Amino acid sequence: MVSYRKELWFSTSNRREFINITSEVESCLRESGIQEGLLLCNAMHITSSVFINDNESGLHQDFDLWLEKLAPEKPYSQYQHNGYEDNADAHLKRTIMGREVVVAITKGKLDFGPWEQIFYGEFDGKREKRVLVKIIGE
Repeated sequence: MVSYRKELWFSTSNRREFINITSEVESCLRESGIQEGLLLCNAMHITSSVFINDNESGLHQDFDLWLEKLAPEKPYSQYQHNGYEDNADAHLKRTIMGREVVVAITKGKLDFGPWEQIFYGEFDGKREKRVLVKIIGE
């Protein structure tokens, strides 16, 4: 069995943003040389997410509106966590969208269903953050 690890770095210009990272993850897979196995991709910060869904801008706008309704950023005073920082909403949004994805690898390709792609979700941006890609297999 072979193991591969790489960190991808992202910096967003907005507090909340969705970035399609499928091509970066596929590049890691090619670099690894692994043909059969599993790929884990996870956010390494507690205010960001990695998830799989459709690459459709209207859907991403819907995610942003829906998340903001579930965990509104303001008023900051509504959250107990916001004594030191103003990012309690980002922690909640991350919990909803998830920490990581696991994708099967078959014949050197990510074994996706129709329309599936990998996204990085940022909920407390304007700074550099990491995503881990870990691949195991043969």
